[in-house]
Amino acid sequence: MARRSCFRSAFRRWRADRPFWGGVLLALGGAEILLTMKASMKVVLHVGMQGLAGYLLPALMLLLGLLVLFNPAQRLFYSITGVLVSLGSWPTSNLGGFFMGLLLGVVGSCLVFGWLPDQEPGRRRQRRGEGAADTGVR
Repeated sequence: MARRSCFRSAFRRWRADRPFWGGVLLALGGAEILLTMKASMKVVLHVGMQGLAGYLLPALMLLLGLLVLFNPAQRLFYSITGVLVSLGSWPTSNLGGFFMGLLLGVVGSCLVFGWLPDQEPGRRRQRRGEGAADTGVR
């Protein structure tokens, strides 16, 4: 049980040092578009540009999402590129994965762009931390 708690706290520290949810949403947007590209021909609306850009842009979205998670120092470049690539998936990849992948990519990129590494914790986190300090349990 202690080992599980140690892993959980290590993951929380790792997650706090990077724009975790933005990177996850950006990667999920790319994965969703890639999955809709494999849909049956009755569902596919538009592959676009002989299919190359239809696969290249969502793969780049997936890669950018992973790069945000593992190299957060370059987050501004990755987020701007992620928004542009997500918007580029509109005409090339089934209307951006039937709008879902497009929205996930844009929202994730915006979260990455707005993330600040040296930001103070929110009030909720501060209260939770103060309550734990008072009781001696952490």
